[in-house]
Amino acid sequence: MTRIDFYFDVLSPYAWLAFERLPRALEGVSHVVAYRPVLFAGLLAHWGQKGPAEIVPKRAWTYRQVAWLAARQGTALQLPRPHPFNPLVLQRLALACADAGGTPNRRVVDALFRHVWCRDSADPNAPDALAALTVRLQPRRDPQGAEVKAELRTLTQAAAAAGVFGVPTLRAEGRDFFGQDGLEMLAAMLHGDAWFDGPAWDEAGVQPPGVQR
Repeated sequence: MTRIDFYFDVLSPYAWLAFERLPRALEGVSHVVAYRPVLFAGLLAHWGQKGPAEIVPKRAWTYRQVAWLAARQGTALQLPRPHPFNPLVLQRLALACADAGGTPNRRVVDALFRHVWCRDSADPNAPDALAALTVRLQPRRDPQGAEVKAELRTLTQAAAAAGVFGVPTLRAEGRDFFGQDGLEMLAAMLHGDAWFDGPAWDEAGVQPPGVQR
C-alpha cells in the first residue's frame, strides 16, 4: 500500500479541486492518504514568492481557470468572498480534529473545503458559520490552544524545509507532485509508468540554471 502525503491549505481552490478528484485519479491503486494542513502564506514567505491572487492579471486568470476546471471535472465551486482570506482558524481546526501528532481524516478535510468552496460565495470566516462548523466537527483539542498553534507552525516549517513550495503538494515514494494538474502524473507513477523507472525524473530535476534574478 502506497502512502500519500497531501499538503493542503483550504485557501487554495486548486487544493479543493485536487482533493475532490483524488479518489478517481487513484482508482485501482492501493493507497492511504495522510492529509497535512499547512499555511500557504508560510510557504510563500519561505520561498520569497507572491500568491497568484496578489498579481492582478494572474488573479483574474486564476479564478477563471478554477471555475472552468471545476465545471470540467464536475466539482462544486463557489468563489468565497473575500478571497484571499485568512485561513488560520480553519487550518487549526483541521489539526484540532486529529490526535496530537496525527492528521485529520478525509471527512474532516472535506467539511473544511466545502465550508470554503461550496457555500454560495459566503465569507469563510463569518463567526456564526465558523461556530457551527466547529460544533459539527467536534474537535478533539482546542483549535485556538497553544499546542495546535505550535503544531501548525511546525508542520508548515517542516514542509518548506522538505521542499514543499505550494499547495496542493502530494508526496509519494519520495517524489512530490504539485497542483491539481499533477494528479495525472502521480497516478501514472503509481500505475507503473515506465518513464519513472528511467533517468528522466532525476535528470530533469537537476537542469542547471541560466539567468538568475
